[in-house]
Amino acid sequence: MPTINIKRNLLFQALGETYTDDEFQKLCFAFGLELDEVTTEQQMIAKEQGLEKIQGASDEIIYKIDIPANRYDLLCLEGLVNGLLVFLEKIPVPFYKSIRPQNIERIEMKKSCLQIRPHIVAAILRNVTITQAAYDSFIDLQDKLHQNIGRKRSLVSIGTHDLDTIQGPFVYDAKPPKDIFFKPLNQEKEYTGEQIMELYANHAQLKQYLHIIKDSPVYPVIYDKNGLILSLPPIINGDHSKITLNTKNIFIECTATDLTKAKIAVDTLVCAFSEYCSKKHEIEMVEVIYPDNSKFETPELEYRIEKISSSRATNYVGISQSPEHVAKLLTKMSLKTEVKGKDELHVEVSPTRHDVIHACDIYEDVAIGYGYNNIKKTIPKTPSIGKEFPLNKLTDQLREAMANAGFTEALTFSLCSKEDIADRLGHNIQNVPAVHISNPKTLEFQVGRTTLLPGLLKTIVANRKMPLPMKLFEISDVILRDSNTEVGARNERRLCVIYYNKMARFEFVHGVLDRIMALLEVPWHCNKDDQGYHLRPLEDPTFFPQRCGEVVAYGKVIGKIGTLHPEVLSKFGLSIPCTSLEINIEPFL
Repeated sequence: MPTINIKRNLLFQALGETYTDDEFQKLCFAFGLELDEVTTEQQMIAKEQGLEKIQGASDEIIYKIDIPANRYDLLCLEGLVNGLLVFLEKIPVPFYKSIRPQNIERIEMKKSCLQIRPHIVAAILRNVTITQAAYDSFIDLQDKLHQNIGRKRSLVSIGTHDLDTIQGPFVYDAKPPKDIFFKPLNQEKEYTGEQIMELYANHAQLKQYLHIIKDSPVYPVIYDKNGLILSLPPIINGDHSKITLNTKNIFIECTATDLTKAKIAVDTLVCAFSEYCSKKHEIEMVEVIYPDNSKFETPELEYRIEKISSSRATNYVGISQSPEHVAKLLTKMSLKTEVKGKDELHVEVSPTRHDVIHACDIYEDVAIGYGYNNIKKTIPKTPSIGKEFPLNKLTDQLREAMANAGFTEALTFSLCSKEDIADRLGHNIQNVPAVHISNPKTLEFQVGRTTLLPGLLKTIVANRKMPLPMKLFEISDVILRDSNTEVGARNERRLCVIYYNKMARFEFVHGVLDRIMALLEVPWHCNKDDQGYHLRPLEDPTFFPQRCGEVVAYGKVIGKIGTLHPEVLSKFGLSIPCTSLEINIEPFL
């Protein structure tokens, strides 16, 4: 969930009303947002740098507001203010439109771009008047879109330029790095593409984007009619066409590997900042010519009508309201709605609301507009009574019993390396029914664990400085390959106990087994019948010879108990004796 930082004075000035912090927090909650923190620029910088006070930093109050990840239209002051004013019914829902001028600007994409960033979208904001605060918000929204929908510029990269400093038509091309010469933003001289990679290799912000194109034989580049380079996406814009407070016409280009996300990013940006155009909410189109000579005019700023049932929406939310009132609630959420017939609602989805994909997204806005706190609490009309899952209930009861016995609980990773469940335990991985990860990110997470033992041994290794004895347990699932199941694998809930001390003390772990069986009311039967539990000898390379046994309950093997082999301990980095018990607890349900 992204967080935006808004200066309180600017926000209240734009809203035309002053709120206390508590009142604004309630307004945010009613609108589906959360006021995360009230702070100052000085406090924010001091917190980041671990200092008490920062010289020169402002004491102006800043609101840190959490925005839902899919509400790109609220990621800046302009979008947030528009949304809140519509919600408060102070202004109507804005209508955004694309204007096709007689002399439309064009940008031509070359075929070489298809191998690196195969899409481009563009737009123009005419006759803008921006202040320093608006300029800062403009840059911040670009950064938010880069990080959020653009996935750190790998999917989408936005470039903004002063149109009066460049001349169309424009060209989007891809060239070898050594053939690219331009002056990057805020630099004094020209650099080649290769030199730019060296220049920003240690840059605090830009170094994280270099890998996107660094190893490519060609770099994407945008230049104008005179060969003047505007930008080297997704790294940096050119210095010549940079935007200033005196800029009147803004040219926006967005290169991408995902066309849909590029359109969303441009729609969001131009809709928010068309507020500063002399003709509000009007955006000028740009013609994009692809290598196959197909032509597109962007931004499209498409509106669409979604038809929903009012009764179905209110039924999902759990309220009883007339279609007229539901239409009013949706209009407050910037979804202009009209009632058609007795129950049908026609919802107009604007180009700022790309988060509305299905009818359920509209139902959610009905709930927000109505107010979650205003929905009456009712007992669900279900045919059964909810209760705890039996296996989880048994797990919790055994956890309490183990804690009372003086053992400490550990929770370890469900994934582990092949070595952990095979080589280190003396087994061959081919004989272990493990579920393998097809594309593991690290060697530590290659397979699903088939036993809890390695996780507990690693826990001991990480806590070797703790006083002895170390008594640990874990009750969790293991993952076993099983061709008889629908997905080819199944989970099995197990209890694993470890006693680590200078002496093995097998009787300690045996005592834990006896205690668990007593609690489960499973009697000991030394005559080895099917009426209780008993131990029988087992030879397993994980355990010391003749110091290992199978735990048999009601005629079925449910686990193992024994003293671990010194070679096993050595492979895990341990040097003193260790005794363990691991059993399947599911048969006792």
